Amino acid sequence: MSEPYRLYAITHSLYSGRARAYLIKQGIPFRELSTGHESFKAEVLPKGKLATIPTLVTPEGEVIRDGAAIIEHFESANDRPCRPLGSRQQIVSALFDVIGSDGLLRPAMHYRWNFPADNLDFVRYHFLHSQRNTPARAEKTERMMNRMRHAGMIFGVTDQTQDVVETLYLEYLDALNAHFKRYPYLLGWRPSIGDFGLLAPMYAHLGRDPYPARLMQQRAARVYRWVERMNRADQDAPEYFNAGSDFLAGDEVPETLVDVLRVLAEDFVPETLAAAEFINAWLEKEQPEAGTPAVGRLAQSLGNAEFTLRDRTISALVQPYRFYLLQNVQDIYTALTPEDQASVDQLLENCSMINILTAKLDRRIGRANNLEVWEA
Repeated sequence: MSEPYRLYAITHSLYSGRARAYLIKQGIPFRELSTGHESFKAEVLPKGKLATIPTLVTPEGEVIRDGAAIIEHFESANDRPCRPLGSRQQIVSALFDVIGSDGLLRPAMHYRWNFPADNLDFVRYHFLHSQRNTPARAEKTERMMNRMRHAGMIFGVTDQTQDVVETLYLEYLDALNAHFKRYPYLLGWRPSIGDFGLLAPMYAHLGRDPYPARLMQQRAARVYRWVERMNRADQDAPEYFNAGSDFLAGDEVPETLVDVLRVLAEDFVPETLAAAEFINAWLEKEQPEAGTPAVGRLAQSLGNAEFTLRDRTISALVQPYRFYLLQNVQDIYTALTPEDQASVDQLLENCSMINILTAKLDRRIGRANNLEVWEA
């Protein structure tokens, strides 16, 4: 028997949940190790390039860093089982992947770090036990956590904006809960790429940390069930009678899901437009060479961009990674027939997301040697 895949991940890591759930749902055998395992620094990091998770090691020894790349590794090799066939569903699935992986970082960071009375001991336990057991482990844990305590503010949560961030999150939670009343997954009866992307913040931060997990359980039980379901190998949908087994027929995007996107569009669209403008100005000024890393750690951020949400000004960290993922949405759209593009246009207009099709950087972001890099 060959060795299983090794997934270097951490239970409380936002991006780890995305890749882990994919492996579980696709029945791919794997062993999970934390970055504190000796093999990560010695064997994996030299090939992974960045000390970020998730990182996958195949039975043949290939190292794949980043959840999007891990999922693409299996999707491209297996006829894309989690990509719907219809044009509208393809766009919506890819869009939820971006929103989950980058667009919901604000509430994810806020609800983890700004409620220490409820969350701190729980989070400290996970940070502590994800590292090697050395005499300096506790001290290192505190340093790591101190760097993260202001993550909510980095993404735009301040005393002046906290109430509107929370209001928007609750509206999103209510809309998503209404959708899951009808279906167990975003696009019907099995998970799409969008489900895995959306799970990233909804599991590790918003579905496990004590304060937001309790909020989700009490306010949106169906969303909480979806979080559980996404970590089960089977369909796990016994509460749906006469359940199907595939994506919805006829390229249907349910109105309940359109309602979810309308709520998410309120900050996702203006933030994306502001970030694109900021990065394009930076690109014009800096002219990075082709092959230069475009995505790194938070400390390597390009800066902050401002946008307006319900009459409040939010200043949030600019992350090129959003546009690396958004390229996929735009590439799918470009490849469609004019007739299918018109259908997608109508859908995106209806959910106030149409501007994401033109929110582009002046340089594409590619991938080389496990790094996201600027293309020529």
